[in-house]
Amino acid sequence: MVVQELLTVATEGRGTYEITGRIQEVVRNAGCRVGTCHVFQHHTSASLIVTENADPTVRRDLETIAERLAPDGDPAYRHDLEGADDMAAHIRSVLTSTEVTLPVSEGRCVLGTWQGVYLWEHRYAGFRRRVTVTVQGE
Repeated sequence: MVVQELLTVATEGRGTYEITGRIQEVVRNAGCRVGTCHVFQHHTSASLIVTENADPTVRRDLETIAERLAPDGDPAYRHDLEGADDMAAHIRSVLTSTEVTLPVSEGRCVLGTWQGVYLWEHRYAGFRRRVTVTVQGE
């Protein structure tokens, strides 16, 4: 069986937004006991990550490193149509990922004790991000 659901994640600007619970709800409602859960976000200036969900300083440190790797307003960027954070957001998205696939066992996504799934907003402005969750299994 295959079940697919489109989620909307409202962001308030740059930062991480945990979506683990919403993904687990889709899997639970699908009635899938064993299989896979594929999560895809539809944007070029946000990404999906699996990271620690216990200590928020981990996500702050990830933001610090992203800032070093892809600084806002770098004069070398040619693409700046939507502001100083525009190209930096695209770079950050490419360096991370637009999708994650998780195993499903006993009716839920299998994650480590301290793991969570996050939408990582790379723009300063808030957006309504679309995320497609596809559950496949039995």
